Amino acid sequence: MVKEEQILANRPDNTAFTQQRLPAWQPILSAGIVIPGFVLIGLTFIGIGVALFVTSKSIQDMEIDYTGVETDSDCYKCTDKDVKNCVCQLDFNIPSLIEGPVFFYYGLSNYFQNYRRYGVSKDDTQLSGDLDNFKTPSDTCSPYDTDGGKPIVPCGSVANSMFNDTFKLYRHVNGTKKEVPFDGKGIAWWTDYNVKYRNPDVKPLKDAFEGTVKPLFWPKPAYDLDPADPNNNGFINQDFLVWMRRAALPDFRKLYRRISQGDYARGLPAGNYTLDIDYNYPVMSFKGKKKVVFSNVSWMGGRNEFLGIAYLVIGSLCIIMSIVMLIVYAKFKFPEED
Repeated sequence: MVKEEQILANRPDNTAFTQQRLPAWQPILSAGIVIPGFVLIGLTFIGIGVALFVTSKSIQDMEIDYTGVETDSDCYKCTDKDVKNCVCQLDFNIPSLIEGPVFFYYGLSNYFQNYRRYGVSKDDTQLSGDLDNFKTPSDTCSPYDTDGGKPIVPCGSVANSMFNDTFKLYRHVNGTKKEVPFDGKGIAWWTDYNVKYRNPDVKPLKDAFEGTVKPLFWPKPAYDLDPADPNNNGFINQDFLVWMRRAALPDFRKLYRRISQGDYARGLPAGNYTLDIDYNYPVMSFKGKKKVVFSNVSWMGGRNEFLGIAYLVIGSLCIIMSIVMLIVYAKFKFPEED
């Protein structure tokens, strides 16, 4: 008797939903529906693909390698490990106006930021401004958690390997070099700056880092990353935030600055330019390469031909499949029975 009551208690309610009595509809797929459907989908994808591909082709994109592998490159002298505080120059010509706003990127090749152990080597609690983790960093940061018995802040491989080449761009005007102004505000993701990363509520910020040391490969501590702007220091430094958002592929570019102010609001005019590079970031040990990129954007974002090609390929396959199905249907269809 008790067993029967338990069975009744576990029985679902006698409703159309729980007893699966809801009305159902299943389309009958016939050649008259499937073939036109494939044609319509194919034409739609091809139209989108053409629009994306043409738009991507219209984006101006100029890449310049400055790794210094070539002996005739001015940056070749900086590839020597014994050379410190090396500065090299990169002279180049822009043949036609690069319409603004112009985005200035640095790029790295053969650099695997998506490596799992590298990606988890950070302390999210510490990066959110928790002072307790300043003194006792997470074990995930090892071996970049302490240095000489003192905690490293920010700890971990990702922060320790932060890109530290710096650039200054000059335009040659009437025989003189005129510096092109860079805009470094708002180059990081909004969520990273306002939500994910926070500085501790300590004034001055330097006091929060007392008793800690900077990452091994950093030239200066986190609270002094930008002496010109006190609001751009610590864990909310724009360059730091851009680096901490890891790339998915081994060849990537990251936004360094925008060029959109003053005489360059319309873009970078044609002419001769010189880029001064503080060459600090080593890449030769893992056969990597470094480059700078000048580019603008469109309604679809940066240059990305793959997306347009993918739509064109899928659309073309749909058209081909519809033709094949039409031939098969016309050849093997059965006469309708009375």
